[in-house]
Amino acid sequence: MNELRSVTEREVAAFGRRDPFWPAQLTVLAAILLSLSLPSYLGIHPVWLIPAFEGVLLVALVVTTPSAQERRPQRRVVALVLIGLVSASNLLNLVLLAHHLLHSTTGKNLGRELILAGVEIWITNVLLFTVWYWELDRGGPLARKLEVLRTPDFLFPQMTEKLLGGMDWRAGYVDYLYTSFTNASAFSPTDTMPLSPMAKMLMLVQSLTSLVTIGLVLARAVNILQ
Repeated sequence: MNELRSVTEREVAAFGRRDPFWPAQLTVLAAILLSLSLPSYLGIHPVWLIPAFEGVLLVALVVTTPSAQERRPQRRVVALVLIGLVSASNLLNLVLLAHHLLHSTTGKNLGRELILAGVEIWITNVLLFTVWYWELDRGGPLARKLEVLRTPDFLFPQMTEKLLGGMDWRAGYVDYLYTSFTNASAFSPTDTMPLSPMAKMLMLVQSLTSLVTIGLVLARAVNILQ
């Protein structure tokens, strides 16, 4: 029994090394930088206000990152506030993009700029929901490092096969990135199924956002590039 427990503890420790916090922090930073590259008319004024606030929260997120031996519950609160703020900013950008694409009668140059902005918003959508899923599933990254796991919010293929780990298998950051990308591309879950109501709602919002973005961009692209 002690030997089995020792093996489990080693596996949990190995997972902790394979699933660090810095990829999520870099993802949020990339989303903020993408929002800064958007045209000024696709955001609220002053244009630096929201990115500046997001930057402060990102610094706080990095500072409160726990080591392998400690747990900081406030870190997850900061992380969720940060992700929510950047997500709301991205949705606002999408609303303004839709307004300009539907009502703009300007020439091809501005049209191409709007199409490029749509691509950036779609990429930001993928990045942000990667972090949402990573923070949500089984209580977040800290909870997934524990020996006893919480109820899963997502059902990954490895969890259905005992030889691959079964229900004790732990998803890493790359798994959530893949889930986010496929959900945004297919407008629905592919091989990873949402289980909890929150996971279902997040995937619904991401699919809808992606569908609207791609639909608007493609329609405008066909109209401009004819």
